[in-house]
Amino acid sequence: MSKISLQDIKKVRYRWLLLGEAAWNYEKMQGLGYCYSMIPVLKKLYPDEADMKKALQTHLQFFNTHQEFAEIILGIDIAMEEKEGAASLEAVSAIKTGLMGPLAGIGDTLFGVIANTIFFSVGSYMALEGNPIGIFLYLIWGVVRVIMRGYFIRIGYREGTKLIENLGDKMNRVTEAASILGLTVVGALIPSVVSANVPFVFKSGEVEMELQAILNQIMPGLIPVLLVLLVYTLLNRKGMTSFKAIIFVMILGIACSAAGILG
Repeated sequence: MSKISLQDIKKVRYRWLLLGEAAWNYEKMQGLGYCYSMIPVLKKLYPDEADMKKALQTHLQFFNTHQEFAEIILGIDIAMEEKEGAASLEAVSAIKTGLMGPLAGIGDTLFGVIANTIFFSVGSYMALEGNPIGIFLYLIWGVVRVIMRGYFIRIGYREGTKLIENLGDKMNRVTEAASILGLTVVGALIPSVVSANVPFVFKSGEVEMELQAILNQIMPGLIPVLLVLLVYTLLNRKGMTSFKAIIFVMILGIACSAAGILG
């Protein structure tokens, strides 16, 4: 017998639609909104206080993806937790991490770039030509997007249930694969998001050697990777928070820049 009804799923999607981005911040990004959206389902699935705390801690983790495609992840999450309860939380966390990056890329491209460009361009042209429909064209597209989101969460819920039923004891492999995918996505983002280089140039007569060029030959992106490793090490220390780590990195960056160590 299903523990989750269609009304429960609608409550989750309306919470995400209206308030998913309301608590956006640099530490958790959409994490608080995700947790808030899942609460109607969590209350039904976890009458035990210990399990509820564990579920809330899982959903308060960092989360960030495209708003529309997040509903696919929400649907999969609901299906997995309905089927396996608290035992699925580790797998849920891994799948969220593994899917949010790729779905963000797809969603931002389809909805944020291609569709917006098309509807804005056509609407602007129609408005300039005196056609009043051009003014409302983008609003119509916004309504279509809201309707589509309702189908996305149902698709995620339906496929999520099939995923559990078909894989059964293979879920550990799915968890491991999703974890690897998530780490790969995060690792690939380091050299493109973290910008740091060594400006030091060794001179001897007419010979000049750029230290950064030598480091690039050894391992491109070595300095950004070391900085991320430093921050990761700091965050594992007792009493360290994301805010403190940000302040530390800012001070370190200013000091190293003034000393000519990093540029």
